[in-house]
Amino acid sequence: MRFFFHPLLALEAWAMRRTAWLNHPAAPLRLALFVPLLCGLLSLAMGQDDGWDMRNYHLYNVYALFNDRIGLDLAPGRFQSYFNPTLDIPYYLLTRYCPAPVAGFVFGALHGLIYVLLFAIARELLGRARQRAAILLALGGTLAGGFLSELGNSMGDDTTALLVLWALYVLLHHWQRWRNGERGGAWRLLAAGVLAGAAAGLKLTNAVYALALCLPLLAVPVAFLQRIRLAFLFGVGVLGGLAATAGWWMLKMWQMFGNPLFPQFNNIFHSPWALEHGVIDTYFRPKNLSETLLWPFIFTRDVSRVAEVPVKLVIWPLAYMLALALVCSWLVQVLRRRPAAAALDERKGFVFLFFCFAYLIWMELFSIYRYIVPIEVLAPLVIWILVERLLLPGLARRVLAAVLSVIVLSALPFTTWGHAQWAERAFTVQPPVLEKPAAAIVFIASPEPPLAWLAEYFPRETIVVGLGTGFPEGQAYRQRWQSYLDQRPGPHYALLAGAKNDKDSSLKKKRLIADALGLTDSAAGCARLDGWLKRVRFQVDVKYLAQPSPRHCTLELQPRYQMDIAAIDRGTIASSQQHLLRYGLQLDGSSCQLYSAQVGVDPHPYQLCRVTPLPAVRP
Repeated sequence: MRFFFHPLLALEAWAMRRTAWLNHPAAPLRLALFVPLLCGLLSLAMGQDDGWDMRNYHLYNVYALFNDRIGLDLAPGRFQSYFNPTLDIPYYLLTRYCPAPVAGFVFGALHGLIYVLLFAIARELLGRARQRAAILLALGGTLAGGFLSELGNSMGDDTTALLVLWALYVLLHHWQRWRNGERGGAWRLLAAGVLAGAAAGLKLTNAVYALALCLPLLAVPVAFLQRIRLAFLFGVGVLGGLAATAGWWMLKMWQMFGNPLFPQFNNIFHSPWALEHGVIDTYFRPKNLSETLLWPFIFTRDVSRVAEVPVKLVIWPLAYMLALALVCSWLVQVLRRRPAAAALDERKGFVFLFFCFAYLIWMELFSIYRYIVPIEVLAPLVIWILVERLLLPGLARRVLAAVLSVIVLSALPFTTWGHAQWAERAFTVQPPVLEKPAAAIVFIASPEPPLAWLAEYFPRETIVVGLGTGFPEGQAYRQRWQSYLDQRPGPHYALLAGAKNDKDSSLKKKRLIADALGLTDSAAGCARLDGWLKRVRFQVDVKYLAQPSPRHCTLELQPRYQMDIAAIDRGTIASSQQHLLRYGLQLDGSSCQLYSAQVGVDPHPYQLCRVTPLPAVRP
């Protein structure tokens, strides 16, 4: 047995020596500066944000707001066209008026402030004497796969997580003031509510965390009426924060469409512009009771049940089992009439309840992994608290340090929602040539990929309308776009995606590397390169040039990775013709023209085709 434990004890001693500097008084400040800087640099290394949501509505919504196009255009970015654009304004302005990498660095560094809040929360719970543990747990949180997948991009979950964690920190830091009704305590409670409400206003999915922060207030060990007062004050703050970041937008949606959350929850507000359903994605939720009870194990085994990208989620089964163990321990002690023996202290108990409520509400409402960032980054800290409570402190520290190290590092390498290679400008689009743009309508007739981001590059006089791309079209919606046909004689157009081979970008990089190494400048170099490529899977082959001047060879994609771009474009045109016929519109395939567009240096070509209304559907 001694032979078995000796290497582990030696490893622990080595780790303690290597991390001793974290106990230095200046370490928190240094890391508070270094980690956000590192996150900014990591965001730069990943490249330009090229995510689906960004091309669908993050850019378009701000453009529509700034150019008074809300209600003029009709759902170019599907139902997300009517999401509150406040959160997207900074990204839009940075990408329009600064070099593209500036936006990547700024948002990466901003998201890196998650570490600062995690450390502050951990220190509140563990105490100043355990500085090293607080730092390591905060660093572990910033290595969470979901958080890293959105680092520096425009999706908003990392950004709004800052407000949620800030609200939690305010509650913990001023615990005694608001718990005991001391002077200024009510204002701190209201401030925490404002922060949580502001997060929900910027992105409605954060209502999960506003509610999850409010519910544990009803369990604070004070008089019953005092608990109600605490929850009420926090709720008032939430409403104030919600009004500050989303009130103006909700008012605008109410005035324009009769639904402040348009088109969501239209089964409640009954706007004639949309069908009467909730527009909440239920696809990812557990399907039955057994899945509900085993959900962390199910989505860890099959991440596609909760995420569109392969995030590594090993930490969730451990957190789930430990939470159940604590609850079971508490129940046993209750039966023995000793409930305090299994209880956490007040603040740790509050964080634990927040974590559990947030998970349960998230699971029942969405189960979409990108919405869980605020508690994903807290998971290492919560696990640490639970293990310390369930095991002897010394044993807990040794067991947990090893387990958390393995789990956190297992999240690496991480995947993202899509990036392109940097260019000086974030977006470059060849403007289309339209006849009589003031009389034209551009119909987005291709459900995939998202095309709303291109609307900014069309003439301002032209109206853009989405048809059958995911918006729940109501009677007023159909009447509006048909009235546009009455008012605008045309010519009209359909905006379609152009085909591209995603392997072309990697081919260009490989060609540049081969040229830079001088492997294509001579017959000997080409032969050497050919030999290497036959031993590794590089998806390319050497192509010898008939007239070697100045290069003797180049690289080409292997046949299985090549694509017939023209044939794919013809297929897109054919499917769009059938799609538009259902709306009484005839697409002229022979009129289609191809235009170039880029996110960073990656191509996103588009097609523009003539469209005419069929007489049968004219009023």
